[in-house]
Amino acid sequence: MPDHLPLWEQRFRAPIVGFPTWAPGAPNRILYTSSESGVYQLHARDLATGEARQITHEPVGLISGDLSHDGEWVVWHRDLTGDESGTFVTAPFTGGDAEPLVEGLPNGWDQGLALERRRIVAVVADRNGFGVYVSTDGRPARRLAWSRESITLGGANVMVGAGTAAGALAADESLLCIEHAEHGDLIHPALRILDTETGEVVADLRDEGKALNAFAWSPIPGDRRLVIGHERRGEKAPAIWNLETGEVADIPLPWDRLTEVADVWPDGSALLLVETRLGRHHLHRYDLGRGELRELPISQGSLTGARVRPDGEVWYRLQRGEHPGIVYAAGRDEPILVPPGGSPAGRPFIPWSYSNPKGQTVHGWRIEPEGMPKPWPTLFLIHGGPTSIDLDRWTPEAQAYVDAGFQVVMLNYRGSIGFGAAWRDELIGNIGWPEVEDILAGLDDLVGTGLTDPARAVIAGWSWGGYLTLLMHGMHPDRFVAGVAGVPVGDYAAGYEDLSPLLQAYDRALLGGAPSEVPELMAERSPISYVDRVSAPLLILAGENDSRCPIRQVLIYTDRLKERGHPHEVYLFSTGHSSFEIDERTRQVGVILDFLARTGPGVRRLPGGGADRDGSLGQLRAGATAAGRMVEAVMIPSTK
Repeated sequence: MPDHLPLWEQRFRAPIVGFPTWAPGAPNRILYTSSESGVYQLHARDLATGEARQITHEPVGLISGDLSHDGEWVVWHRDLTGDESGTFVTAPFTGGDAEPLVEGLPNGWDQGLALERRRIVAVVADRNGFGVYVSTDGRPARRLAWSRESITLGGANVMVGAGTAAGALAADESLLCIEHAEHGDLIHPALRILDTETGEVVADLRDEGKALNAFAWSPIPGDRRLVIGHERRGEKAPAIWNLETGEVADIPLPWDRLTEVADVWPDGSALLLVETRLGRHHLHRYDLGRGELRELPISQGSLTGARVRPDGEVWYRLQRGEHPGIVYAAGRDEPILVPPGGSPAGRPFIPWSYSNPKGQTVHGWRIEPEGMPKPWPTLFLIHGGPTSIDLDRWTPEAQAYVDAGFQVVMLNYRGSIGFGAAWRDELIGNIGWPEVEDILAGLDDLVGTGLTDPARAVIAGWSWGGYLTLLMHGMHPDRFVAGVAGVPVGDYAAGYEDLSPLLQAYDRALLGGAPSEVPELMAERSPISYVDRVSAPLLILAGENDSRCPIRQVLIYTDRLKERGHPHEVYLFSTGHSSFEIDERTRQVGVILDFLARTGPGVRRLPGGGADRDGSLGQLRAGATAAGRMVEAVMIPSTK
């Protein structure tokens, strides 16, 4: 890493290594994502020989892939534009050209893939609906099931753990679990078990108004038990669904916090649990025979992966505010995978909580700037989702703003996960206003405790955080001096037709129907309804191939700003909802830092921030996607 680069840019350019997956039949062959080439790509390593290689060279990049059961093939979903649609392809583990995974799999959006000894199962969505496809012994894939409403493979919605590798196909491959919203409620999916030969429905499980998820089948062939997650006690908790008897038996736990099953021990004797406790993770081993719970010692932080190896060893990837993710084995001091080259440390995440107008406690984090007197300029960095959570994690973006002199705060507003199903479901038919209330209550708390200068408060966010940034500036134009909205929702109703099928299904569940069916809600809660009240300067960044927050509705919003000559800038990049290219990610935050230096009173101007108005910022890496560019700027006067 060149020493002349500013610290914020060194953090962005420091390579990241993801949590590995491995081949069940060849566990020494592992696959993981890494940004060491300058773009997130798949990398393979043979633990027996130490040999490692980069497998993919996708221009858009990618952050996930799978290994065939025997470890001979690497499989990934090829997306050529960044809109997240594409096709499944495969290439040899030892290196070689990619080819279609199997005949008969259509192009579309990836809703889950499972690779076993004999069977390959994939769920693919297109504009007509969601199809479940199965290939047996290499034969062309055939459609097993279809629905206009959302379907994902069992395990696809697990935050930390084995995912579809454990939650989709039973050990003998005769049964398949899918999570579906046939009842029209993606937020509260049901479970269905299909016969993989006939497509016959073997069993259904639904909890009205509550979510069900699949975690992992028993690893013992012929054992028809599935570990699931339910919300019958108010938060996601594990249980075992016995397909032979129909019984659902809870796993007794001494807490009522979000708990997922990351994996099952290979002999079926125990479960690996991940507990989310106020934005940090804890690992536990639950012995099924004895009913004993034992916490596994790990450092403070959050997990992006945890699984049990075939020999019973637990691997996990841990990150926190001070350092990027590192892969460890439980009980061993030496890490398994460390990002090459190292990175400048970040500032620690400090827990923060306060009361909202309803008397509820909102939990979040603060990162304090070094060497700056209080009260600080403060940047509210609002997470997307909304069904997401701000964890103690490695985030070069937040640390860059801290370097600029901001106190950065993050909060888990109503609608976030990890604080009970009722907290998450507060937004159903009620988007926008609860989150705005919680953000304003946080601002008032920080001003009241002397930590924030109210004249130097900025709000920023990506995706749903971008939506809330625009909504806040329209509804409460006097509370924040500037706003940064990344891939936002500006005109909610206009974006619906351009969304991916899964996001359309999510909107219908969240809003209570398509936007056209809830016009009063759209009039109240869409940022474009308040665009003429915006008074602070805005920077808006958007992806030209985004299928989550589509570009057309963003430009409708920015056209309204332009019509009234409101100070704003628009930066477009050529891929989708996010970029997997390090040059582009660095370029975007450089543009944001430049904007903040011009609009945030008393904020440091960091070296490396900014971009020429023609979009150029340094030399492009060979084979890179087109550089992002500033396409619109209504002049913003500097506060300096």
